[in-house]
Parts: sequence; C-alpha cells; structure tokens
Amino acid sequence: MPILPIVTYNDPVLLKKAEEIEEDSPELQTLIDNMLETMYNADGVGLAAPQIGRSIKLFVMDTDAMIEEGEVPYGPMVFINPLILEKRGNKVPMEEGCLSIPEVNDKVFRPETVIIEFFDRDFNKHRLEASGWTSRVIQHEYDHLEGVLFIDYLSSFKKRLHKKELEEIDSGAKKVKYPVVPKKDK
Repeated sequence: MPILPIVTYNDPVLLKKAEEIEEDSPELQTLIDNMLETMYNADGVGLAAPQIGRSIKLFVMDTDAMIEEGEVPYGPMVFINPLILEKRGNKVPMEEGCLSIPEVNDKVFRPETVIIEFFDRDFNKHRLEASGWTSRVIQHEYDHLEGVLFIDYLSSFKKRLHKKELEEIDSGAKKVKYPVVPKKDK
C-alpha cells in the first residue's frame, strides 16, 4: 500500500467543507487502506481525507496507543459521512497536534464527550458515544471535514507564538519525517 503525501497548513483543501460520499467502490476501499497506512507511517492517531488532498467526508483513526485506564480500545476505525449529533460535558484542555501542521502543538478546549453517527467501511451505520482521547480525536478529525484546523481555536496571542513555525510549513521549508505536499496556490 502506498504512503500518501499529506497536504500542509493553508492548503485550500484544508479550509473548505468536504463532500458526502455517495457509494462504496474498490477505489474507496483502497483509499481507506492507504489512509490507515499513511496515518501509521506518520505516527498519527487520526487522518482525514482532506489531509491527503481529497475533499470527501472520510476519516480514519486508531487511538488505542493513547487511551487511558478505563477508556475503551476500539482499534482502527473508519468514519464515512460522519455527523456529530451532540457534544457534552465540560470543555477540557488537551494538547493537540496535526499531521498537516507538523511539530506545532497547543492546548485546545473541547467538550469531554461526543456522540457521532457514521458509516463504517462496509457502509454499516453506527452511533458511538466516546469520551477521553477517542472523543478528542473524533472532534479533531471531524473538524477537518468542516474546513476547521485545531489552530483556529487558538487565541490571536497563541497564533502569534506559532507564527514562525506556521510560515515555515506554509513555505514548504519545514522538514518532516513523512511525505508532505506544501500548500498549492489557490
């Protein structure tokens, strides 16, 4: 399975809402396999289709390495046409990063729990209620399908602190250990 290059900060595909997936196909199944392989290769726990240049409602994740005692291990998961039904609980700060914004991390406040409906890779419909790291990753990857990046939640001050790093990513000067595609012109 090929490792797909990940598009980086400010690429237009990361800034727009993704399209619904209409039907299953061998190409979609191959894309899912390639996305999982790409995510693992980059030491990620989640990867959304816009991050590999595809503006479709699809993300993959595997949070088992991050879960804490008492959290449910799910293994690799595929979310097709997901819809967050509810976010609840206190907004909790946790350190977040993103494969499209390499080596930039900061605290983001998100609700503790999320309820999401989605189709798995076999187009079986599911409803999942998740908390902890699993909830965090779901919300982060779902944001990618809405054209939102985790840095959009940061204050102006925090964004200024990351300005130099973001400029390096934007220009393609940032060295990354996995394949990336610097921003395309609009």
